[in-house]
Amino acid sequence: MAWSITQVARMSGVTSRTLRHYDEIGLLPPARVGANGYRYYEEDQLLRLQQVLVLRELGLGLTEIKEIVERHTDPVVALREHHRRLLAERDRLDDVTRMVERTIAELQRNEGKTTMSKISRPENLFEGFDGARYEADARERWPEQWQRSGQQELLAGRTPQELERMQREATAGMIRMAEHMLTGTPVDAPQVLAELDVHYRHLSESWTPTTEQYLHLARMQAQEERFRVNYEKVAEGLAEYMRDAMTAYAHARLS
Repeated sequence: MAWSITQVARMSGVTSRTLRHYDEIGLLPPARVGANGYRYYEEDQLLRLQQVLVLRELGLGLTEIKEIVERHTDPVVALREHHRRLLAERDRLDDVTRMVERTIAELQRNEGKTTMSKISRPENLFEGFDGARYEADARERWPEQWQRSGQQELLAGRTPQELERMQREATAGMIRMAEHMLTGTPVDAPQVLAELDVHYRHLSESWTPTTEQYLHLARMQAQEERFRVNYEKVAEGLAEYMRDAMTAYAHARLS
């Protein structure tokens, strides 16, 4: 049995435009193309699309997804691997949930005050966040620049302790940006730009973006769920504030 691209789009929630893009990059070719030019998909392609969607939910880029689905030709082996990844992601989200619950309880004990000085164990704020997603997007969107920068070797050489330090510093930066947002500090204020100096330096430890690339990352803070969700766990509206602050920084300090 075969399904048209329209039927697959309807049953999967993936737009026809996206399915055509997946075909163009070799990620999900249809089973056949009719004389009318329409794409038709069979069971094997539907199973492959399921794999793609699972891996997208895990925050992987299309290049990495393509490598994974081409490596696992046995659907049972592939699904077992995806299941393992999903369980790991569930555990990470459980850590984030416990972190938020502890933070809420501690803030309530301190009469709802939100300053960092009222958090007795600040390390509890940093559990469950994934600090490697900027680099994953850089690898996919700007592969040549990434290769030239030598960042693959740099990342591979980092110890778990160094990666944990980067993750904690990034999350601490989120907290400080949330404090600026909650006090109504303009995104182009000197203290906010100073915070973005720190953000850019930390980012440059693994990959140094150009002005255009940093502006692209700024837009992603509010547009892409994989980035937005971490900011919104800290404070509602922080994703948009971070986007605007990064944009202001790019124009003020990188142009």
